[in-house]
Order: sequence, then C-alpha cells, then structure tokens
Amino acid sequence: MPENPYLNVLVTAALTVIFIIASSYGLGSLARFIVRLRGATAKNQENTFSGYFFAAPWIVGFVIFVIVPLAFSLYWSFTDYRVTSKDPANWVGFENYSNLLFKDDNFRASIINTLYLTVIGLPLQMGVALLLAVLLNQKMRGERIFRMAFYLPVILGFNTAVLLCWRLMLNTGTGIINQMIRAASTAFPPISYLNRASIFVQEIITAVFLGFNNGKFNLLTKLLEAGFPADNRVPLWVQSPLWTKMSVILLMIWGCGAMMLIFLAGLNNIPRELHEAAEVDGASGWQRFWKISFPLLTPYIFYNLVVGMISSLQIFEPIFVLYRDNQPLVSSTISMVYYLWQKSFSHFEIGYGSAISWVILVIILIVTVVQFKLQDRWVTYDVY
Repeated sequence: MPENPYLNVLVTAALTVIFIIASSYGLGSLARFIVRLRGATAKNQENTFSGYFFAAPWIVGFVIFVIVPLAFSLYWSFTDYRVTSKDPANWVGFENYSNLLFKDDNFRASIINTLYLTVIGLPLQMGVALLLAVLLNQKMRGERIFRMAFYLPVILGFNTAVLLCWRLMLNTGTGIINQMIRAASTAFPPISYLNRASIFVQEIITAVFLGFNNGKFNLLTKLLEAGFPADNRVPLWVQSPLWTKMSVILLMIWGCGAMMLIFLAGLNNIPRELHEAAEVDGASGWQRFWKISFPLLTPYIFYNLVVGMISSLQIFEPIFVLYRDNQPLVSSTISMVYYLWQKSFSHFEIGYGSAISWVILVIILIVTVVQFKLQDRWVTYDVY
C-alpha cells in the first residue's frame, strides 16, 4: 500500500467497489447456474441473475459482518482466548459457561441489575409513552410542536454528548433537576412530603435488590433504622448506589418517544364510531379508554413490550457514560452487556466475553419466545 494516507483511502475505496461488483456478479452467476440445472427458462435465469446481483451486496455483507463473527464468537466461547496473550486460543469446553452460570457473582449481579431495569423501568417507560400518546391524540393547538418535542430524544439518542449533559443535570448539588425539586418543595410543602416519601420507598426497594446482589442486607437495615428522610433530602442520582438504577430508568423514560409514536398510531387507527356510540350510551372518558381504546391497543402494547424488553436487556450506553469513571458505583448498576464489554474490551478476555454474549442471546430468545406464546391470552386482533 502507498504511504500517502489520501491515496490509501482512494485505493481502499476502489478495492471495496471492485470486491462488491465481483461478489455480486459471482453470486448472481451461481444463482443463475443453479436455476439452469433445475430447468428454468432463459428469461427466469436472467431474472434470477438480476435479482441476486442487486441483492448480493446485502447478502455478502450479512455473511461477512454477521455470520462469520457469530461463528468465531461461538468457537471462542469454548476457549480461553485473550487478546493480550501471544498464545493461541486454548480449548476449555464448557468451562466458561460453567464459571459464568454457577461461580461468577459479578454476572449474577449484572442479571439482577438488568432484571431491575426491565421489571421496573420498562413498565414506567411504556406507561409514560402511553400517557403522552393519549394526550397528543387530543386535538389541541401546537400539537405538532409537542409531538416534535417528545420525539426529539429518540433523534438525539443515547450519544455521549447527551448523556454527559444528563450527568450534569443529575448532579446532587448543582444539577438543575435537584434544584427544581428543592424550589418546588420550598414553595409547596406537600411536594416536599411526596418527594421524601418517594425517596424512602425507592431507596428501600433498591436496597433489597442490592442485598440480593451481595447476599448482605446491611444497607437495608441502616435505611430502616434511619427512618423517614429529612426535609432537605433530594435524590442522589449519580452519587449513591441506591440511585444509580433509578437514574438509568429516568433516561429510559426520557427516550420513550418511539413507543409514544407507536401508541399514537394505534390510537389513530381505532374507529371513531366505537367512541361515539359509547359516548351516546353515557360512557365516561375513562370508561371509553379502558373498555375500547386499551383492548384495541394491545397489539401495539405487545410490539412495544417485545422491542422494549430486548432493548432493556441490552442496555449499555447510559451506564457506560454515567458510571464508567466512578468504579465504586459500577457494581450497583452493572448490566449484562456492560459486563460483556468489561470482560471483552477492558480485561481482553475474548473467550469469556463470547460466552457472556451467547448467554445473553439465549436469555433474550427465551424471553421473546415466552412473550409470543402468551400473547394469545391478552392481545386482541379482532377489529384488525
């Protein structure tokens, strides 16, 4: 390769284009040869060639960037392979999986933390998304502006710049969120009592989960002995292990715009005649929603539940950005995918990390299959 970096880029791009054209022509020719052996007409042979020629870039890319890495990952999961070591991959059989499932306390903690984010965070995320969809479904002035504002977090995503802004806003002393809580609590005392009660309940629940993580419930005992929080207490979003999970859940709720859009589409597809007939019969707004809208939204709820479950089981970016530099707090919020990154790209244990990835895959597959098996019991497709 030439030493000029600009020329390197041009040569690499040219070789890539040549490879794409050659692989496309080769795959199209192979497909045409196969249908020719099956006795296809000349026109069908040309159609087959054209179809596979234009589909080949995606097919070849899928094989190179998905199938081949999956095969290597599966092989490495049965080996003791470390990038930093000059030794070749050492075959260890099911030892990685055995250590992971029965001996690794950190992986057990990551499962419990991910379960917390899924069981508590996902329902809150879907509930807020449904509430926003119902509000936006009402015809009001500035409706498009509100839709754009609520969907904007999806466009911004969980990139580093956005998450660092959240880290500043969640700061206990100077963060704008706690400053707003303090101002509201001072101006309206009932908000102070509500804030303290929510802090007490949230910290008790999290202390129970942390107790399951390490097998010790000392923190829970201290909380119960301390009693109800003081008047000046505010959430310790990124400073306490009792609040690390809740800060991640807050970010999940903030990014519920995609779910909101799905729910909004479902509400718009519900026939207005059903609501009009119920209104004539004297049904209230809540009765119309619960008896008409909610049952007809179950297909959309099911879709958001499946997609949201997969997403929450793979959550990584908020934990990585918020707590990577604060190692004492990582153990209280480490997720399965974060633990996968830690083993693979921090400790360079590729074999062990590959085993973690396949265990995560199996967990997601089992959860998804169970959801599809149970959908007949509560999802209504009758009107559709």
